[in-house]
Amino acid sequence: MPAVMTSQSTLTDRYQTTIPESIRNVLGLGKRDKIQYEVNPDGRVFLYKAKPADEEKEDPVFTAFLNFLEKDMERHPERIKPMPAKLLQDAIELTKDIDVDLDAPLEGDD
Repeated sequence: MPAVMTSQSTLTDRYQTTIPESIRNVLGLGKRDKIQYEVNPDGRVFLYKAKPADEEKEDPVFTAFLNFLEKDMERHPERIKPMPAKLLQDAIELTKDIDVDLDAPLEGDD
């Protein structure tokens, strides 16, 4: 089947990209919308606007991993340790001056 529209974008050093405006318009994407990727065995990649959270299906791999963690915590509660106060304080100190506006437009290569 021929493509209805094609476009391309570039990955930044942090593996991020901007979805071209023409593609955003066709998919009806807005800020903070989620996108879903589908990769077929032949390497073709499809991009979709993700369904709202109430329509999303559970990820079987992620669910299995969470179940594994839950069972391991139940079997070995002695392995659960609180975060050392020094580590928490260091994290707070390292991030105290970082202000992130998730709604701000990306700049440069971000």
